[in-house]
Amino acid sequence: VRTLSGGEAFMAALSMALGLSDIVQRTAGAVQLEMMFIDEGFGNLDKDSLDLVMMTLSNLENVQGRKVGVISHTTQIRSQISPQIRLTRLPGGSHSVIEVR
Repeated sequence: VRTLSGGEAFMAALSMALGLSDIVQRTAGAVQLEMMFIDEGFGNLDKDSLDLVMMTLSNLENVQGRKVGVISHTTQIRSQISPQIRLTRLPGGSHSVIEVR
């Protein structure tokens, strides 16, 4: 694990999270994990890895009906996801504007 790049570590962590959520749903019976959130990590991925992650997340929603919330500052990610909730900090830093696109 110590020799993994940032992108490889993100892919490994995402794979583990998806695998664990699948195991929990199968073994816990009535537990349904209908939503998950992913916070960043996308900036460390090369284009092919990013495409693979986006396809996997899309399949979670389209095939399994699970919703995935993604927190990202990466332009490529933002252009591929909708709907979006965007927070924009107002001058002074104590207030934000929330937009749903």
